[in-house]
Amino acid sequence: MIQLNNVTKRFPGGQEAISGLSLSIDKGEMVFVTGHSGAGKSTLLRLIALIERPSDGQIIVDNQNTRRVKRRKIPAYRRQIGMVFQDHKLLYDRPVFDNVALPLIIAGVSYRDAGRRVRAALDQVGLLHKEKQRPATLSAGEQQRVGIARAIITRPKLLIADEPTGNLDPDLSLEVMRIFRRFNEVGVTLLIASHDITLIDSLGCRRIALEDGKLQQEADPWQ
Repeated sequence: MIQLNNVTKRFPGGQEAISGLSLSIDKGEMVFVTGHSGAGKSTLLRLIALIERPSDGQIIVDNQNTRRVKRRKIPAYRRQIGMVFQDHKLLYDRPVFDNVALPLIIAGVSYRDAGRRVRAALDQVGLLHKEKQRPATLSAGEQQRVGIARAIITRPKLLIADEPTGNLDPDLSLEVMRIFRRFNEVGVTLLIASHDITLIDSLGCRRIALEDGKLQQEADPWQ
């Protein structure tokens, strides 16, 4: 599903956030990326989502070489990827329904079909009864679940999440990870950046550790 071959991301000034990184993630895997702040976790996810482009190397996502994706084609490329962020990135002047529907509206999906799919997504994250509320009235955990519903609304093959439980307490963090696990069980590939090693290890998933933009180790979840 994801293949990185000797990928480097160099920012102006010469700083390398990712340095000669090679790794492979199979279709249907649920994989965590760990490392200290500045290790390159977020940059890796941004490269896969084509928010950034690599300075060197090659990234293949679902048989597409990202270097060959032209700028005007990036929105279509991103429709195969659901993205969840730590800060939710919700529109606080719109109700939950509109926040979740946004990717479908941009894609030109009819209002009738969008409504059906929004309610199905909200039901999956346990928020169907909150569709008319504004995000500011929701708890942090509920806001994160709105973000997850929006990420899955396009039925992506790949879901990437950047510190999705960073602002949540342990119980809510586990709840969010269980939602991710349910999506993984129906075939969605997940790549999640997180610093919560205890939570990650409890899930028994593969863990990729980064240090200064380089692959440090691939941890066996059962060791």
